[in-house]
Amino acid sequence: MTVKRCFDLTVSIAALLIFFPVLVAVAVAIHKKMGGGIFFIQRRPGLYGKPFNIIKFKTMSDERDASGKLLPDSERLSRFGRILRSTSLDELPELINVIFGDMSLVGPRPLLMQYLDRYTPEQSRRHDVLPGITGWAQVNGRNAVSWEEKFKMDVWYVDNHTLLLDIKIIFMTVAKVFKRDGISQPGQATAQEFMGGKVDNIWKKS
Repeated sequence: MTVKRCFDLTVSIAALLIFFPVLVAVAVAIHKKMGGGIFFIQRRPGLYGKPFNIIKFKTMSDERDASGKLLPDSERLSRFGRILRSTSLDELPELINVIFGDMSLVGPRPLLMQYLDRYTPEQSRRHDVLPGITGWAQVNGRNAVSWEEKFKMDVWYVDNHTLLLDIKIIFMTVAKVFKRDGISQPGQATAQEFMGGKVDNIWKKS
């Protein structure tokens, strides 16, 4: 077992024990305010793009229009949901993903399965390590920076990650949570969909 994996397990198990009362309180609040299930479970690409089920607290209602289609994110994201996102409390259940080995505490964020075919070869390198609850891109802009900038930072992390860097990112994440920086892209409820695009030549493989 690698040092990174041992670190992930130790911190994740300790965090689950410490935050257990918070997890219970958030779960009860979600059930009362939104009804239905309390978790948001979605298929995401993990290491080398292998799918896994990410577990998060639900932050949006299940409201649909007359045709049965889900309403836009901006209409389903309630004030309470915004609070969960801005404090990153919705991410706490991902500690279970870390314990199961699907994620790491630190790494590129696991995005949507449909994005896999939209990456350039260089951008796809973000899947060469386990995805993380937080990452280098999250502490350097989160959703407030462009997709291209985020992917550059993800690839930089793949090439430069160390345990000391992970610890630094975790402390930076805590500071970001308190400041509530970069929660959403400008003009968006969360983040605009990634439609594909090339990176600068310096980031392409030769």
